[in-house]
Amino acid sequence: MKKTTVIAAIIASSTALAAFAHGGATGVVKERMDAMADMGKAVKAVTPMMRGEIAYDADVVRQAAATFSRHAGETMTNLFPEGTGGAPSEAKDSVWTKWEEFSELAEQLGVVSEGLAGAADNGMMASGGGAASTDTMMGGGSSMTGGASGMMGGADTTESTMTVAQIAEMPVDSAFTMVTQVCSACHTKFRAESK
Repeated sequence: MKKTTVIAAIIASSTALAAFAHGGATGVVKERMDAMADMGKAVKAVTPMMRGEIAYDADVVRQAAATFSRHAGETMTNLFPEGTGGAPSEAKDSVWTKWEEFSELAEQLGVVSEGLAGAADNGMMASGGGAASTDTMMGGGSSMTGGASGMMGGADTTESTMTVAQIAEMPVDSAFTMVTQVCSACHTKFRAESK
């Protein structure tokens, strides 16, 4: 699967979530839906640059990274107190039954977001038109990510998780791919499909 496919899936999910957010959600459920919509807008702002459709703007990337970072970690997990599942929420029960995994992905979002901010001035990957293969980004073969399968919620996340500094040294499109992959991993495991 190419990076653009992952990005397109994130955009579609975020758009559907934003449309659904006004479907009677209140309180913490609405707050988390608003946070997801905010991150979806950030993805939409950066994606055309990563595809080469518009001029690259490092400031826009840094703003998007700040948005992801603002909603990551404990800020994210605080939006999922027990008992806040069920309609209109799209959170699966697995958020609470696999809390440690969910929390870890929320923390990883913070790490990759900070790394993305640091990579903003690095420019795009020179080869392949700026489109990194998700096989490489997910830790397949030899890659600059050092086995990012852990970063994406694989079996052993502590051993192979990259640091902010390592991500900040990557081409910006590779760092952005890592952000969208953390989002995608979380959506896949912990978000119910819209009906």
